[in-house]
This record gives sequence, C-alpha cells and structure tokens, in this order.
Amino acid sequence: MENFVYDIPTKIYFGKGQIEQLPSLVSRFGKRVLLTYGGGSIKRSGLYDRVKALLHDCEIVELSGIDPNPRIESVREGARLCKEHCIDVVLAVGGGSTIDCSKVIAAAAKYDGDAWDLVEDGSKIESALPLIDILTLSATGTEMNTYAVITNFETKDKKGTGSYSCYPYASICDPTYTFTVPTNQTAAGTADIMSHTFEIYFQDKQGAFIQERLCEAVLNCCIKYLPIALAEPDNYEARANLMWASTTALNGLTAFGKSGAWTCHPIEHMLSAYYDITHAVGLAILTPRWMAYCLNEQTVDRFAMYAHHVWGIPYQEDRFQMARSAIDRTYAFFEEAGLPMTLPDVGIDTEFFEEMAERVAPRLTHAYVPLDAQDVVNILQDCMNKGVTYRSE
Repeated sequence: MENFVYDIPTKIYFGKGQIEQLPSLVSRFGKRVLLTYGGGSIKRSGLYDRVKALLHDCEIVELSGIDPNPRIESVREGARLCKEHCIDVVLAVGGGSTIDCSKVIAAAAKYDGDAWDLVEDGSKIESALPLIDILTLSATGTEMNTYAVITNFETKDKKGTGSYSCYPYASICDPTYTFTVPTNQTAAGTADIMSHTFEIYFQDKQGAFIQERLCEAVLNCCIKYLPIALAEPDNYEARANLMWASTTALNGLTAFGKSGAWTCHPIEHMLSAYYDITHAVGLAILTPRWMAYCLNEQTVDRFAMYAHHVWGIPYQEDRFQMARSAIDRTYAFFEEAGLPMTLPDVGIDTEFFEEMAERVAPRLTHAYVPLDAQDVVNILQDCMNKGVTYRSE
C-alpha cells in the first residue's frame, strides 16, 4: 500500500430533514449567497421554495440553467456574479453538474484571469469562496471531494480540475430529495458510481485490502439497490444506500494507498465533449467493452476476484470463464436498468473516432492496461454493436 494523507474537511449532514441545518451553515460566512441550480426540478419538488424560506434573511443572487455537462460559460457568469455582488458563500442545489460548476465558480471568484485557466491547470486555484451543497442525485461523489469537470464545447474539451480549496464546506445529503429523480437518471447515476469504483478497483497496486473490500461493497450496494430504487422510487433504504455509495465511491476512502490512471473516464470525456451525451451513459456503454478488451493473462486474476466478490461466481479452474461471466453480467445489469448500450443508441457514429483517440491516448499510457490510439478506436468500434466482444485471452 502506498503512503497517503487522510484529510477530508467536508461536513456531511446525512438523512431526512438535514436541510434545517442550512441557515446556521450559511450564517458562518455571511448573508450574500449565490444560489446555483440546473433546470426546474428543484422548483417542481418544492426544494427551491424551502431553501428560499430558510434563507429569508439572506441576499440571494441566482444562477440557474447549469447544464448536465457544465459549461465554462456558466462558470464565467457565476464568477462575474460573485464579484459583482460581493458574494460570501456559494450554495449549490442539485446533482454533480451543478456542484462541479459551483466549485469552479467559487475558485474563479477569487481569480483575476479567465476561469478556463483554472480548468486547464488546477494548481492555479489558490483559494475559493466557501461552498455548501444540497445533493439531489446519487452519482458523482462531488459532494465530498475536490474534483470538478467542466466542458468547453468551442474547443471540444472536457477536463477535470480541483484543489484542496474546492472541498465543499458542508454537504446536505437527504435521500428523500432523490425520490423524484426519473428512472433513467437514477440508472445513469448508479452507473457513474460503479464506474468510479471500477477505475479505482482495476489497478495494479497490491496490499490495499481494506480499499478493495470497500470497492466491492460499493459495487454490491449498487447491484442490490438500483433495481429496488427503479421499482420503488420512494424506497428510503434503497435511496439512502445509493446516496452513501455515491459519496463513498469517490471521497478517497476507496482510493487512498492505491493510485493509478483512469481509463474509461478520459475516453468518455471525449465522447461527451464532442456529442454532449450524458456522461454516465457513455461510461455504461464503454465499461464492459473496456473490460473485455483488457482481459488477458495479466489481468484475469483481478477480473476473477471481481467475479467472485461482486457477482458471487464460485472460484474455478477456468479463470477466464469466471471473468467473462462477470463482464457479461456487468453489461446485462446496465442493459436491464434501461440504459442505452451502444454508441448509435446515443447518436454517435464513427466519424471522430480516430481524432478523439489521438487526443486521449497520451492520458492512457499509464492506465491499468496501457492503451494507444488504435486500442481506443478498437474499443469504440466494439461499442457500435450490442453485446460484448472478447478479442483475446
């Protein structure tokens, strides 16, 4: 296990009714609040009115319309509002996109240059306004980490950034706020949780026993509770466990001591930068195909471990059969959840495969299985048809 520093400053207020903490949390920083959110869902659910009522004595400036792939234009506008109104604290109400966007807004409000500079180089983030969030979607884990992903469609770039300053001060995680999330978003959010976990789990680092068992617990949670949440949207147990799985998957606990480059996320960032598709849907399409492409003598033992600990497949002499069964079940799980499972299903053809592959390949040279541009093209080609293709053992 590698050395690591455990330091997660975010306060989590988890459970029903925790929004009552909001006034005291905001008052620690002042009364001038930038309220950020996406579409109209928080108004339809009544959450918007509840926030406004709780903060009735605050001066609230609003930034709405934050997109599912948050755009640099929203960051720039948010930073402008913060500077113009001398904002004390940013309050993000929504899912990962709103919170990601708000993290970079909070940093850009303390920066004199263009906000995209901070996306290109997170080391330029030296400070940020305090950020509080109210989570409404179990997916990204951004409520308890430093990361944010922002898209620049002019340059077809989608990049992650972050710094210690970007940790939210506090996150209110009430599972009841996810009761009204549509089934397709619930399924996509769970695919995102699982993808974060896969990126950490499938690494060569040895000896991180606790972290690996935590990864498997997160995956088992998703497999157990997603079907229940889809069938019973207001099942509190299912929603609560998925919400905590979202947070746990990417707050560092599963990753401390076992660093490594990610694979499916960088490839998907290309897809959604070019085509503006739902990030987690792209991950669901890519992940089983990447697994099958990377199955070989060097990786089969870890895939067999995944098969046994996550899918309950008994250990057997034919480890490749175990691995293939687990990969097939992963594909079927996403498909049964109603997610699109081919690139044509989300309007993507082969036109930019080579261009995207050339751009992303330099980021994959130190991945779990290093990939070059042709490998990326091959994986994308596998995503054009239904099912999983096994190329080698």
